[in-house]
Amino acid sequence: QLQASGGGLVQPGGSLRLSCAASGSILSFTIMSWYRQAPGKQRELVVAWPSSGGLIYANSVKGRFTISRDNAKNTMYLQMNSLKPEDTAVYFCSVRWPGGRTDWGQGTLVTVSS
Repeated sequence: QLQASGGGLVQPGGSLRLSCAASGSILSFTIMSWYRQAPGKQRELVVAWPSSGGLIYANSVKGRFTISRDNAKNTMYLQMNSLKPEDTAVYFCSVRWPGGRTDWGQGTLVTVSS
């Protein structure tokens, strides 16, 4: 299971760090990802981190968002800087495991507004 947290209200230009805590070890992940879904829009990929390497960031967040993880804490993070109103969305973490099972966090709301 995944538990996402860290969302909130932030002004344009501000920063937030989202966390996604797993109930067990994340060492064996296949792909770690963050997605987001804005009101009235489809869920979209923000960043994917394959265990084989090669981060994939959405063009809209390149240079502003950074994915990371702490294996000891079984937690992945999304550092979001220079936030824009168009970043407003519910953010979901996701982990695909060997064998194909994919877990999703419950979503955490990020609102960028002055």
